[in-house]
Amino acid sequence: MTAPDSAPKLPALGLCILGGGVTGAMYSVGVLAALEEQLEDFRATELDAYVGAGTGAVLAVGLAGGLSAQRLYRALLNPADDLFPMRRHHLLRLELRELRRAFGTTIKAATRLLGSVTRNPLEVDLWHQVDRFFDALPAGVLTMDAFERFLSDVIDRRGIPATLDAFERPVRIIANDLDGGARVVFGEAPHETIFVARAVVASCAAPVLFAPVEHEGRDYIGSNAGDEGHVDVAARLGCAHVLVLNPQVPIRVGPDSDRVQRLRHRGLLWVYSQSWRIVTEARLIRGLERFRAAHPEVSLHLVEPERDDTTMFTHSPMNFAARREILEDAYRRTTHALREPGHPLRAALEAAGRRVLTA
Repeated sequence: MTAPDSAPKLPALGLCILGGGVTGAMYSVGVLAALEEQLEDFRATELDAYVGAGTGAVLAVGLAGGLSAQRLYRALLNPADDLFPMRRHHLLRLELRELRRAFGTTIKAATRLLGSVTRNPLEVDLWHQVDRFFDALPAGVLTMDAFERFLSDVIDRRGIPATLDAFERPVRIIANDLDGGARVVFGEAPHETIFVARAVVASCAAPVLFAPVEHEGRDYIGSNAGDEGHVDVAARLGCAHVLVLNPQVPIRVGPDSDRVQRLRHRGLLWVYSQSWRIVTEARLIRGLERFRAAHPEVSLHLVEPERDDTTMFTHSPMNFAARREILEDAYRRTTHALREPGHPLRAALEAAGRRVLTA
């Protein structure tokens, strides 16, 4: 008796998860949990490649390490669940080393300024002296050290591989080399054996807020979506289809909005965040278009929140308290999209060989 033919192999599907802080991670988990629920042949732990940037790196590692999106979704909804018990203090820790360095440099700059004013008060180049104070600013206010220790503990307790080369399925973590001025892909040569926790915190070290993360004598900072959402990394791993989750899109505040006021009234950080989102989104869209033109053999699909999704945008990217609302909203909206026969997300996943269970 001959053995029955095995099921046909599905086309290789890669997942690129971009950042967005805590709220962006909640959005991505909600989307992936809905995909696991609604698709017959979709398991977020069984994809062909994982690429993560920022908080997306945390999810990429968890999924590749065997934690299903449904399990993450349930855990994040329940504060008592200890699957991933992250708290504010894991991230909100002052970088004392940088602050001490900045204090010392400020004292030296003040001493030089005072000396110059005392010796030649009429010849002091004030703006040159002020530049010294700019150089004294810290490289970051917060440190990733506590978060790295937390991640290492979770990785050990959950049986997730400790180094990137030990995963069964390829995992790539994106960061930027601060002094080199270029993107770095942890998991590729010469960074195959880097510890997972170190790669993740390097990818999450958002400039200005967090100090750079050092690895083997180089300093690394967090990465954004880049020009093409890092889909080129997934394509190099042989993925014919790439799903890109991008939680960071510009906010559209309508005149009749009852939840989001004019952004200028919410202060400097919101204005900066909106400016950064606008620039990043424009680069991403143009980059994906160029990639599609250059690589027609790779199918891409971008999943993003709606621009006027007040549930997503009412909260700060560092907001922990709003996670239930964001998780449930992302889950609900994705489920609704998959149940619409003509929706682009459903069409893209069906083209990748995944069948929707509900009509």
